[in-house]
Amino acid sequence: MHSCFVTGTDTGAGKTLASASLLHALRMAGHRAVGMKPVASGCERTVQGWRNEDALALQAASTSTPAYEDVNPFALPQPLAPELAAADAGVAVELGPMLEAYARLRASAECVVVEGVGGWAAPLSATLDQIDLVRALDLPVVLVVGLRLGCINHARLTARAIAADGARLIGWIASDVDPAMARADDNFHMLQQRLPVPCWGRLPHRARPDARELAAGLRLPT
Repeated sequence: MHSCFVTGTDTGAGKTLASASLLHALRMAGHRAVGMKPVASGCERTVQGWRNEDALALQAASTSTPAYEDVNPFALPQPLAPELAAADAGVAVELGPMLEAYARLRASAECVVVEGVGGWAAPLSATLDQIDLVRALDLPVVLVVGLRLGCINHARLTARAIAADGARLIGWIASDVDPAMARADDNFHMLQQRLPVPCWGRLPHRARPDARELAAGLRLPT
């Protein structure tokens, strides 16, 4: 595996933890790997500019410390859907800057793990969907399934949507986002039986998760 696009069954499915864990797993396998969060809403103003917590986590998990502006070309202040957050900020989210940032990251690493926003069908702008970015970058897709009530339906519908859009789903990662979920193991096994691609691992719930530690539990394709 080289580069991939990470999507989720919904907001809060655990995409950032899974993406950071993937980066550490790739590095443990001897690859130079960097993370990217092309569009991030919900940022804090710092002396360096607007910064997003998820994008910073991917930057920290990368082989080197890539420029933040390449990791997160569109840092939108408001914690809203990107289309709304961009409108509030007076920003036009366009494909060009994202492709240029990706090219710079790709030039310095073997693998780029690109994390999307929300679920697969969440738009990036009024005229841009996530599939447009996936097509432009020609990336396979990894699905993160947040284990909670309704996850089987959400996972199966997302897998179908990815296929219908012409993208290539290559694997999925389970994330125990709800520690109180009833019969979580049974739901996990049902997903293993019903999703059309292999499971790369299951990230257990932790009060303070460590992506480097969790990376050891992932099984990447060779």
